[in-house]
Amino acid sequence: MKIGLYFGTFNPIHIGHLTIANHLAEHSNLDQIWFVVTPQSPFKKKSTLLDNHQRLEMVYRATYDYDKLKPSDIEFGLKQPNYTIDTLTYLLEKFPQHEFSLIMGEDNLKSFHKWKNYELILENHDIYVYPRISESSVNERFIDNNKIFNISAPIMELSSTFIRKEIKAGRNIRPMLPESVWQYIDEMNFYK
Repeated sequence: MKIGLYFGTFNPIHIGHLTIANHLAEHSNLDQIWFVVTPQSPFKKKSTLLDNHQRLEMVYRATYDYDKLKPSDIEFGLKQPNYTIDTLTYLLEKFPQHEFSLIMGEDNLKSFHKWKNYELILENHDIYVYPRISESSVNERFIDNNKIFNISAPIMELSSTFIRKEIKAGRNIRPMLPESVWQYIDEMNFYK
């Protein structure tokens, strides 16, 4: 199978994440999209994150009704902080029958040259890039690269940070989340 890996803290997962993943599942040659819940990003402070399993539970609830979208806790057992190249190496050893590609926003592609072993990632994996509204431009080494595919997914200007701030302020963000995720956040009193 061709599997697209959508990495993120998903703190919380929202309709923007689902829209992009479902678009890729329906409009690319990827057979499945795995939401890889990241325990700790080298670029984010862990103190702002909900517990790993609570975020995984939200991804599970959000993807439950989608055959091609799957939650993944594959990084939970890996050494922290973890880097994408380490996860890819582990996945190739564990699932040699699958082909893994990365899914990232255009904003991440702009800083991709700063990633650990980015050349090795690009050599062995396709990258599917969804559009983002941003100021800077993509490094020319990533333009017209036959391993990088720009997709015409809807531009989603919605962030988990914004959702957390709105919840803390007591505003209604229900339309921004899958219903099951909203119910879980409300029931657990998260982000207040």
